[in-house]
Amino acid sequence: MTGAGLPTVVLQSELLPEGMDISFKTVPAALVIGMLLLFLAIGFVFRVADTENMWVAGRSIGNLENGMAIGANWMSAASYLGMAASIALSGFYGLVFVVGWTTGYFILLIFLAAQLRRFGKYTAPDFVGDRFNSESARAIAALTTFLIGFVYAIGQARGMGLVGLYIFGDLGFLGLSGYQAMVIIMMSITVGYLTLSGMLGATKNMAVQYVILISAFLVGLLVVGWTQGYSTVLPQLEYGALINDLSSEFSEPFVNESYYLWIATTFSLIVGTCGLPHVLVRFYTVENERTARWSTVWGLFFICLLYWSAPAFAAFGTDLYGQEIGAVYGDPGMSTEASDVIVVLAAQFAQLPDWFVGLVAAGGIAAAIATTAGLFIAGSSAVSHDIYTNIVNPDATQRQQVLVGRLSIVLLGVLTTLAALDPAAPIAALVSYAFALAGAVLFPMFFLGMWWENTNRQGALAGMLTGLGIWSLAMVNEVLPAYIGGLEAPLAPALAQWLPAIGSALIAVPVVFAVTIVVSAATDEPPLETKRIVRQCHSPEPMGQQQTAEDVVADGGETPADD
Repeated sequence: MTGAGLPTVVLQSELLPEGMDISFKTVPAALVIGMLLLFLAIGFVFRVADTENMWVAGRSIGNLENGMAIGANWMSAASYLGMAASIALSGFYGLVFVVGWTTGYFILLIFLAAQLRRFGKYTAPDFVGDRFNSESARAIAALTTFLIGFVYAIGQARGMGLVGLYIFGDLGFLGLSGYQAMVIIMMSITVGYLTLSGMLGATKNMAVQYVILISAFLVGLLVVGWTQGYSTVLPQLEYGALINDLSSEFSEPFVNESYYLWIATTFSLIVGTCGLPHVLVRFYTVENERTARWSTVWGLFFICLLYWSAPAFAAFGTDLYGQEIGAVYGDPGMSTEASDVIVVLAAQFAQLPDWFVGLVAAGGIAAAIATTAGLFIAGSSAVSHDIYTNIVNPDATQRQQVLVGRLSIVLLGVLTTLAALDPAAPIAALVSYAFALAGAVLFPMFFLGMWWENTNRQGALAGMLTGLGIWSLAMVNEVLPAYIGGLEAPLAPALAQWLPAIGSALIAVPVVFAVTIVVSAATDEPPLETKRIVRQCHSPEPMGQQQTAEDVVADGGETPADD
């Protein structure tokens, strides 16, 4: 609804999920408001005034706490809401998110977690700039990091807006729809606590947010399964009996999407996981490389609790939707808006109390806020630390750096909010665009930078620009037309078939690897000192809490490769 006599400036359809009880609910609203106030209070208590706590939490986070933070940082609205949504709407194809995102963490654990901690910088662009001795490479990485945060956060804002409709109702004002109003309110609160807390407060909040989101998700799944007769104590195993009652679009492979798209999307999600700056920065917040490894193991455990459960929630929600609303597939079928909140709808259709459905919804909001926090910290550090301090003003004081970082968080919040008022795709797809970008541009630099000491500045620049170009081509072809009236997406259907925006890294990553290797081999090798730092990142000798590979090399330390 809009205010009386006020002009309507709704920028998109109402985005009202069919079947959702959109009304103000007192107890759920109190739960969510209390949760948001708790986040603000934690941000205030752990507010920061220096760069060490702002960007890497003083490198003081333990493995269990960091594992919980990894879980909360990772399990965004795309995991809590979008994964079940994708499985409900696309069936077998939706499992691509479970497979891709989980596999990516194993590669991180084996090849990058400990090595990045030993390299020991503040940010992902920091690593790129120092490893390849190039301010240009640092700037490209910083721009990519900011862009990833922006694209990724649009999906989080969409999730917060849709879930907020169930709890607070249609609070449209000043001509905005209820969905748009919720996006603005939720994003304002998120930006508010982040500008205070930085990485230290965000990490403390993420641990709390993980407890909230995983409790809400698992308890919601157990209760829905038990009350509806789907399961007793292990819905993750028992829901299989329900699949025979669902249509072929849910259970048969590749009915909804092609095998090629499944492979392309899976690959993009795997390499994207290994290139996401807000994930990689978690390894910089811990004491040492051993803690980095163990926190990744804990993070995988915490993540798998939800990933193992999402398909069951999707099956329950899909069956209940068919009973309460109508046909899930076909025309009209389930809308993307309804699928994005199928977790909440499942609890509502099960006729559970409003306060309980509100608890499930609150978990979705906590998941979205936790990931947005990580994204915005990574994006703002790219602007403040990597561009402003390292390139624009090397003499910047800590106060100036923190101020620029906070202004960057506000800028990211404004841009994300504006884009989320008219989102171009469902939550999972929006997030996947960011994964494709991270996989195409940053993952090859992290992997080659850590595992091939001869990767040099020229190779890195050529590779990053190539990856950015391929990703941009796919996005312009498929996504840009959604924001420009009169254009039909995709602009070139044949290109979209082989270079889908959601899975463009399948083509981009091999090309970027090849370009980087060929150009590096054809040009001068990097300095010996850089090679020694890379070797030190693989040394079995432990390092101190604040020590980096660069410190060891500067102090005359020898790596096994030098002996």
